[in-house]
This record gives sequence, structure tokens and C-alpha cells, in this order.
Amino acid sequence: MKLLPDASRRRWLQQAAAVSGAAALAGCALPGWRAAADYRRPLSTLPFARPAISMEQVVRTRVGLRPYRAAGFVVRGERIGDKLLIHNYGHGGGGITMSWGSAMLAMRELPDIADKRAAVIGCGVMGLSTARLLQARGWQVSIYAKDLPPNTTSDVAGGLWAPTSVYRRSEVSAAFEARFDEALAYSHAAFLRLLGGEYGVSRRETYHLSQDPPRPGDPFYLERWPELFPGISRLAADEHPFAAPHVLRHESLLIEPAIYLPRLMRDVREAGGRIELREMRSAAEMLAVDEPVIFNCTGLGAAELFNDPDLIPVRGQLVFVAPDARVDYVTHGSGEGLLYMFPRADGILLGGSYERGETRLEADPATTERIVREHARMAQ
Repeated sequence: MKLLPDASRRRWLQQAAAVSGAAALAGCALPGWRAAADYRRPLSTLPFARPAISMEQVVRTRVGLRPYRAAGFVVRGERIGDKLLIHNYGHGGGGITMSWGSAMLAMRELPDIADKRAAVIGCGVMGLSTARLLQARGWQVSIYAKDLPPNTTSDVAGGLWAPTSVYRRSEVSAAFEARFDEALAYSHAAFLRLLGGEYGVSRRETYHLSQDPPRPGDPFYLERWPELFPGISRLAADEHPFAAPHVLRHESLLIEPAIYLPRLMRDVREAGGRIELREMRSAAEMLAVDEPVIFNCTGLGAAELFNDPDLIPVRGQLVFVAPDARVDYVTHGSGEGLLYMFPRADGILLGGSYERGETRLEADPATTERIVREHARMAQ
């Protein structure tokens, strides 16, 4: 594994700009949240290290089903008998990214009532984030879930903060896009306040590697929300250590589910919340809970529970190789299929796949081989 000396790396490290335009957390700030730090400094002082990637290095594979709606996620309230049901589901591959912002939108559906008891159905990132914002507003929260971390769909997420595969732009309204923009900025501001090892939230140099010249608007989120991805720049050949002829650099946030989700669950309990392992097999069973307000954060389960035919699974397969603390940057690449590498404490994550409508949870050996082969090529 070839290492670049510190002096060489400093030539192509760029100083991150301060985030601008982040949404304020007024009314929903949680106890212990910090003000967003001013992080005008290089993201890394480590020498550049290439990851060791081979089939022999693979430590595990994981498969998850993203809850995708081409028409966008659902956040809305409805009265059913004496209950208020607030839906918050269908975030595709952007569940962690959108979690705080979508929960904030759900808070707007709350009534001003004396009985401040709420049931949250689901203990993935959306359910936990919703529970924390409820607690910040003085509500008593009970979470009911058929699975808890580390066995939720959120645990299979890569964790890079990026609004990808959430909706199809041709199928959403301008009003939805405005809500999306607001929720995205809010969520980014929330994660900035959780930076550090305690929550597993970190800033990472991110590199998009390509054999072909860049196309306008690719990736789309850098063009649309550049203020949320500081330091965007195209790098010349002598400004980076990669073999790819075209390299785009920016800063990203990385959220590590294996650290983040247990910490959120602990926060819920420490604030007096109750978490009960209990599967809701029907909408009627969900509506039978004692609490007057119910938040539906069931993800893909909402398709059957509430007959939403627009909610479909998108299968994703991840491969982990042994962790290496020297590898501290993210890469996206072009090649055979989706390619992305995230360095985490529980291993270097390699992705991936995007199979619309597939429900198989078993790892596919051919997909694992492809992911490893393509990332090994990129790491040369």
C-alpha cells in the first residue's frame, strides 16, 4: 500500500468553507446539542493511504431494502376516530440524511392538546429522530417496534449524508420540493450539532472519480445545494493521488449507524421514553395503542399497513472489508454498477447495488465479487 508523504497530501487538501444557509433549530433544539462549530480547517492531516481490497479482506456482507416512493416521502396527519395518525415514511436511500428534517415536518402536524402522549411506530432512524423532537417539545413518548438496532433497515444504511434516491423529480410538485429543501437544510444543521465520536458523525473528504469528463449537474445535489457540501472543486492531475483522469472533491458528513442509532436510542430512554418490542400487524392494531397521537415511522412496512402501492423496495447490497484508520476519505466511482467507499469504525464499506422491486435479503455472491473487483481496480 503506497502512502503519500504529508507534504504531498497538503498540496491537494483544501480548506473547508463554513456552512451557510443552515436552518435554525428554534423550537426543536435538544438538550445537549451544541452550536454548529466553525470548521475552517483542513479535513485531514493523515498521509494518503490506499485501502486493501480483495475477496480475502471481506469480513461481511449486508443487504437492505430501501423504502422508495418516486412521488416523494409522506409526511401528513389524518384523523381516524379519536386518534391523530401522523405519517412519516418513504425516504428511499435518504433516510438518515433526511431524518431530522422529516421529523421536523412531522412536528408541524401536532395538535395543541393537554394529553401529550405520543406513540412512535418504528425504531429506525426516522422513529428515533421523531421521538427525540417530540421529547424536546415536552411530549411523553413510547416507541413500539418489531425490530430494534442493530436489526433495522437503518442499520444497513451506508450513512453518507447525501439526498440521493429519495424521489423522481418528474413526479413531485414545486411545493414538495420546497418542503424538501427546508427539511434538508434543517437536517444538515442538526447533524453539524452532533459532530464527534459520541454520535459517530464526522466530516470526510469526498472524491468523485471518473474516466469521462464531468456532465453538468452530476452529481445533482452538488449543483442544487452547494452550500451543504463545502469545498467543491475540480482537481487537476497533480492535485490528487488517484488514477482517474477526472476528479471532483468536496466535503461530506458521514454518520455511522452502528454508533449513531444506539446513541439515539439511549437518548430516548434517558429522556424518559419507553421502547417496547412489539410488531404492528395491521393499521387497526396500531390505532389501538393508548396514546392519542401516533407517528407511523414504519418505512417499507407502511406499504401493506396503509395500502400504499407507490411505496416499493429497492434492494441494496453492501460489502465490508477490514477497517483501516489510515483510510479517512470517501470515494464514488464509475465502473460496473454503483461504486462508493465509506471508511467506518466497523469496516470499510463498499457499495453497492440498486435493484428496484427486489425483496431478496440474501447476499448475492456475484454482486459481492463485482463490488470487490471494481473497488480493487479503483484503489490501485
